Amino acid sequence: MYFEKLFIFMPTKTSYDKYIMGDFENREREEVYSKKVRAGKRTYFFDVKATRSNDYYVTITESKKRLEDGVFIKHKIFLYKEDFEKFADGLKDTIEYIKANQEVVEKRYEYSENQEVAKTADEDFSFEI
Repeated sequence: MYFEKLFIFMPTKTSYDKYIMGDFENREREEVYSKKVRAGKRTYFFDVKATRSNDYYVTITESKKRLEDGVFIKHKIFLYKEDFEKFADGLKDTIEYIKANQEVVEKRYEYSENQEVAKTADEDFSFEI
């Protein structure tokens, strides 16, 4: 009886394909703004998207290429308007804590003629909200 309730909705291939294709088309249409930030081995995407009712929200995606098979691993956060201020405050407080309590070292993975490996926070780090 428990399993009957658990598996009430079993999508068919047709409904699954319709959902996936529809979702893909909507995803292309709803993107309003995008900012790409390269940071060593990672790339961050800050995207503004719109819901069907034209309400904006932010997706933050971290993308990193896995060396062993070349597959991109992605992590995504959805941030809605009502949470912007609290999220920004929490992020700012967290970054200030790290800057005050530990030197921030940015590793450089790109090839460089002078073989510079790291820079300190004082040289190459700023953050404002």
